[in-house]
Amino acid sequence: MIIDLPATTTSQVNNKLVEIREQGGAVTLGRVLTLVIVTDDGAEAEEAVDAANDASREHPCRVIVVARGTRKAAARLDAQIRVGGDAGASEVIVLRLYGPLAAEGAGCVMPLLLPDTPVVAWWPYTAPASPAKDPIGRLAQRRITDAAAERNPIKALQTRRDNYTGGDTDLAWTRLTNWRAVLAAALDLPPHEKVTGATVVGEGDSPSTDLLASWLSHCLRVPVQRKRTSLEGIVTVQLERKSGMIELHRPDGKVGTLTQAGQPDRKVALQRRSRRDCLVEELRRLDADEVYATTLRALDKITRSRATATRTRQTTKPAKAARPASSATSAGSAKPAKSAKPAKTAKSGKAAKAPTSGRAAKPATGVRAGAEQGQAP
Repeated sequence: MIIDLPATTTSQVNNKLVEIREQGGAVTLGRVLTLVIVTDDGAEAEEAVDAANDASREHPCRVIVVARGTRKAAARLDAQIRVGGDAGASEVIVLRLYGPLAAEGAGCVMPLLLPDTPVVAWWPYTAPASPAKDPIGRLAQRRITDAAAERNPIKALQTRRDNYTGGDTDLAWTRLTNWRAVLAAALDLPPHEKVTGATVVGEGDSPSTDLLASWLSHCLRVPVQRKRTSLEGIVTVQLERKSGMIELHRPDGKVGTLTQAGQPDRKVALQRRSRRDCLVEELRRLDADEVYATTLRALDKITRSRATATRTRQTTKPAKAARPASSATSAGSAKPAKSAKPAKTAKSGKAAKAPTSGRAAKPATGVRAGAEQGQAP
């Protein structure tokens, strides 16, 4: 059920919620938190609501969407209440703010928060430089951003590091859960050797690739090189050890191949995680993510490479085939090279004495034969 309240106020929205509760039952008793979504009005808002509805099936909550409209219009608040099948396992309140009211989202949200429940703020697209200092961010115990949705993802990730506050998190970090689990499991298998170096290959503007390289640098205490590729997302992770390299390669964004010395190759499910899955995971915890904080601080420790990276396996095969070819040509050209030296002496003044002695006549014929052999190839 969808109820539209054009040109309304937060008091009228609250009264309508009470009326719906009296008619349909106490729908707020099963809510565990309030999720506040801050975005611009339009298709972006609907995509965020769909993700929140899916996440609400695991975390029943009240979803308040602050959809900021055009700032040139007159101050107006248009509200929409969604309950039942249109809201998943939650109740959705969409607040469309226009004109000067678009900058007063916190004042419109506060009267609609559930009492005695935690508040989570989510910016699915553009987020403030410091979420903890934002008016809506001050109301929340947990603040979720997405650096991959920014115009400059790498710069946005550096901004998250500079303005980090306990309770901040980013979906670019959540997308690494499966990668971190597979790599940690691979290091638990014998031989239990120390990792001496690591390489992470991914898309140039992928913040998740930077975070994975930073996480490896912090946990393993080894130099980590971050290389770029034309493929999307994270592609390859290589861990160097004395017995051989551990490689996790995912070229298609769906299935990865784990290669380890002394063991057969194994297929690993590494499907790119949807926004819904990432949001569900982040709503499971409301405390500060200390591992994410230390990973942000270690971003400066990774070494970046501007060159486009390719797989080691693809480059080593042509190199092995090229060695016999080069040695064969050098062996074939060695004989003409040795016989060419007497050819130079034949033109010198010493060669004029050769016809006078019978001993010098034989090397002269050999020089001609060697010269003819050198011209044949």
